[in-house]
Amino acid sequence: MKLLKLISLFKKQTVLVVGDAMVDKFIWGKAARISPEAPVLIVEVTKETEVLGGAANVANNIMALGGRAFIVSAIGDDVTGKSLIEMLSKKNINCDYLVCSPHRPTIIKTRIIAASQQVVRVDKEVKGVFERSIELKIIKNIKEVIPKANAVIISDYGKGVVSLTVLKKTIAFAKKYKIPVTVDPKTDHFKKYKKVTTMTPNEKEAVEGMRLKNIKSEEDISVLGKKILKTLGSNSVVITRGEKGMTLVEPNNKITNIPARAKEVYDVTGAGDTVISTMTLALAAKASLLSAAEIANFAAGIVVGKLGTATTSPQELEYVVKDFYSK
Repeated sequence: MKLLKLISLFKKQTVLVVGDAMVDKFIWGKAARISPEAPVLIVEVTKETEVLGGAANVANNIMALGGRAFIVSAIGDDVTGKSLIEMLSKKNINCDYLVCSPHRPTIIKTRIIAASQQVVRVDKEVKGVFERSIELKIIKNIKEVIPKANAVIISDYGKGVVSLTVLKKTIAFAKKYKIPVTVDPKTDHFKKYKKVTTMTPNEKEAVEGMRLKNIKSEEDISVLGKKILKTLGSNSVVITRGEKGMTLVEPNNKITNIPARAKEVYDVTGAGDTVISTMTLALAAKASLLSAAEIANFAAGIVVGKLGTATTSPQELEYVVKDFYSK
C-alpha cells in the first residue's frame, strides 16, 4: 500500500522549520465552584506541564513521525527561552540555529484546563518584525542549514520571525536547492506566499486571507481554492475544514475532497502543526500532492483525539491506515 510505504520513508527525511517558536504551558486542575469575587470558575491546580509550541511543535511533529528536524527561530534571553532549548534538546531537535533577541521575550501561551476543558488562555508575547540585526541572523542561519534539508516548512504564527524579507529569502533558497517549501499561513501575509509547493490554511484563514465573504457551499470552497492558486502561483493549496476533512486544489481545476478520518475530537490544539509536518515529510519523500494530503488527513484524525498539543508516531499512523483500508 503506497501510504504505508510513504510512512516508512519518513525516517530518511530532514526538514527545516522556519517560524515562530514558543512554549505551550498547561495548568491542569479541578473546577469545583464559582469565585465570590467575580462570576468566574475557581480552578484548583493539580499539575503544570510545558510542551513545545508553534514552530517548535512543528519540529517536534517531524521528529515524532520519524524524521529529522532543524529549526530557525528567535527566542528571548529568559527562563522560558532556556526551557524551550531544553525541551528541543530532549527531543533531539537541533537548536544551533536559534537566534537570541535581547529585546523580546520568548513567547509562552498558558492554557488553564479544568474537567478536560480549556477554561482560558493567557499569552505572553511581543508581536512585530524583529530588529534588522536579528532578521539578518535569521536569514544567515537559513542559508547555512538549508543544504542539509529535503524540505522546508514556513510556520508563520504572525509573531515576527517570518518577515517579508525572511519569507522571500526562504522560498528563494528552497527553489535554488529544488526542495519542497510548504506554508502554514497567517492571514496578514496570505498573499505574500508566492510560488510555494503548497500551503495549508484552515477555512477561516483562507477566507480572510483572500478577503472573501459568503463562502458556504462546496462550489464556494472550490472557487476559493482556485483564487488562492491564481493569486499565489503555487503548486497547490490544502484547505483544512474540520469535520468536513480537507480540500486539495491543484492546477487545471483539479479538486479533491478528502473526508475527515477522526473518530472522536477532543482538542484541535496543534492539529495544523501535524498536518503541515506530515504533508511536508511526504512531499520530501517524493509523494504526490494527493498522497501527501491523504496521509496528513489521517495524522490530523489521530491528534484531535488527544488532549493538549499532541503529536503522532509512524506506528499510530500505520495502524489507522491499515485499519481504515481493511474495512
